[in-house]
Amino acid sequence: MWSPPTDVYEIEEAVIVRVEIAGMREDDFSIMLEERILTIRGTRPDHPERRAYHQLEIPFGEFITEVELPVQVVADKIEAIYQSGFLRLVLPKVIHQFPWTE
Repeated sequence: MWSPPTDVYEIEEAVIVRVEIAGMREDDFSIMLEERILTIRGTRPDHPERRAYHQLEIPFGEFITEVELPVQVVADKIEAIYQSGFLRLVLPKVIHQFPWTE
């Protein structure tokens, strides 16, 4: 199993997770959120042609990446976009509103 390069950063209203997993289709991976642990797993297929490698740096097969999110997020509002070899997740932060007391 291998782990793709993953960036995690925070903006004012969300946590952004960006994973580099080129050469895949949206059906090739799954996304799970449990508490504050985000898990992305899938399989990048190998090409079936016969070959003799001289250099092999691009991993294939099953992968997994797990990220502990820095804040609580709204699970049912997560947006996932897979484009140009990058999976980008926008995870809206939970906004705690406290009633004002006079």
